Amino acid sequence: MIWGITLILLSIIAVPSLLLSKKPNAKELLEKIEPYQGWIGIVFCFWGVWGLITAILNLGWLQVAPIWWITFLAGNLISAILGFMLGSGLINKLFLSKNEIAKAKADEFRAKIAPKQGKLGIFGIIVGIWMIVASFLFTIA
Repeated sequence: MIWGITLILLSIIAVPSLLLSKKPNAKELLEKIEPYQGWIGIVFCFWGVWGLITAILNLGWLQVAPIWWITFLAGNLISAILGFMLGSGLINKLFLSKNEIAKAKADEFRAKIAPKQGKLGIFGIIVGIWMIVASFLFTIA
């Protein structure tokens, strides 16, 4: 359930226009979060990568609960991508500053997925809600 909640929160931060259209006074909240957006992005990027590794290490879940495993994989993929998008500036500064080739590839990847950030954020909210529902439906003992 925590994976779904965090994905929803990340998606809301990644799609501020969606939040602003529904709640106009949310601009103040988003402005308070903005200085920390890079760190939030890095944390969620690593959280998503860790979730992807966990999904791969638990391929046995495919036999027990394939819908949950696919949901878990998709949610963590979205989390890793949105986290990368939000934290790309700080990731470049902290981890890629000494490697120009890696920095260029990261910038190229970011430019490629940036136009899809809104759709990915909305999809993240949907998958996050489904992750919460699925965590009650498909519990793995």
